[in-house]
Amino acid sequence: MNETFSAPPGDAESGIGQYGETMLGWAKELFPICRSITGEGLRHTIDFIRQIHPETDVHSFATGEKVFDWDIPREWAIRDAYIEHESGKRFAEFKVSNLHVVGYSAPLERTMSRDELLDMIWTQPDQPDRIPYITSYYTERSGFCMSQNDKEKLPPGHYRVLIDSELKAGELNLAELVLPGETDEEVLFSTYICHPSMANNELSGPVLAIALADYLKRAWPNRSFGYRFLFVPETIGSISYLSRNLARLKEKVRAGYVLSCVGDERAYSHVMSRLGDTLADRALAAALAGRAEVKTYSFLKRGSDERQYCAPGIDLPVCGFCRSKYGEYPEYHTDADNFDLVTANGLQGAFDVMRTLIDAFETGVHPRTTVLGEPQLGKRGLYPTISQKGSYNAVALRMNVLAYCDGATDIFTIAGRIGAPLADVVAEIGLLKSHGLIA
Repeated sequence: MNETFSAPPGDAESGIGQYGETMLGWAKELFPICRSITGEGLRHTIDFIRQIHPETDVHSFATGEKVFDWDIPREWAIRDAYIEHESGKRFAEFKVSNLHVVGYSAPLERTMSRDELLDMIWTQPDQPDRIPYITSYYTERSGFCMSQNDKEKLPPGHYRVLIDSELKAGELNLAELVLPGETDEEVLFSTYICHPSMANNELSGPVLAIALADYLKRAWPNRSFGYRFLFVPETIGSISYLSRNLARLKEKVRAGYVLSCVGDERAYSHVMSRLGDTLADRALAAALAGRAEVKTYSFLKRGSDERQYCAPGIDLPVCGFCRSKYGEYPEYHTDADNFDLVTANGLQGAFDVMRTLIDAFETGVHPRTTVLGEPQLGKRGLYPTISQKGSYNAVALRMNVLAYCDGATDIFTIAGRIGAPLADVVAEIGLLKSHGLIA
């Protein structure tokens, strides 16, 4: 694994923010690792994150530990797997694709007939040329994954089946990176690191989170908000973290986002929180406003760790952010989820949405004017000094922003109410702040 990471090239305006190619490079480096909800692949991925952000903490949960209603499972290790025909020809080789084995498969070595073998091979019949991603974390079984077409071509005869794996007492690991701010208020970003070689469904979220943390360090070294980044095995990882940290999160988190499937170029998606109108929801809706092909899904369409963060009794203000939503694009959970789908432009688009959101939080969530009445903008060079029909149009956005900076209306609601892109509202508030007109 490469241990040297260069700074992303800057954009012309700020010198910060062009991360697309860098994120794509990180994803390609992580792609071959066989990750699961426990094990060496998970730890190798955390090591990669810590190379870029050394202050990242690692938390461990022992096999059998109780985490709310769940128990930490045994740790899974796999070294090799294949199906070998009596002719010597091999199929479904783990070393060719780590999707060929059902995740968490128990060890197996035996000879069987073709008919017996077919019962333990999983396919995706509606996509007959694709290898599906299948797991069985909490019910012990052994199995292989193949394309439907390849399964049907398996020749008659007997087969030697090998799954060189191990299920043992061990631990579950997750990573946490906290970038403190001047206040105790926090924005949470959570993503998962438990899938094997899939570019969008797995790696786009973690590399976006890594890039956002880097951006915060560079662009906002003196932050108002704190930012907490979690890299967890999906479901069991978020539940484990919550079991130890719920009180702290309920006290500090004002908005949170689950980053998943953020690397393609087809759409932008907002999976709403359970309540649907949290600050997190309003912020994401504002950051997505005006972008091409934005889709909003109710909490009834949830599927990632927003399930855990929004569960009754947890009730954190967390929603989901995707490009094409998990389960809604054809390559999802198959070997087609690769770098034909995930691109630097797709990742950059997701980064730009989250960067706009971060900039808004740091500019000020509840902007307030510092003068009574409408300020005299002309003397500050912020309003035309010649009054002529149409001259107001040039500063309409500025005046509309000012009209709602009452200290009670959040910046995301302001953007929606005046129908302006969030980035433009952020820029106006920044300018007005620089003149002392907004606190």
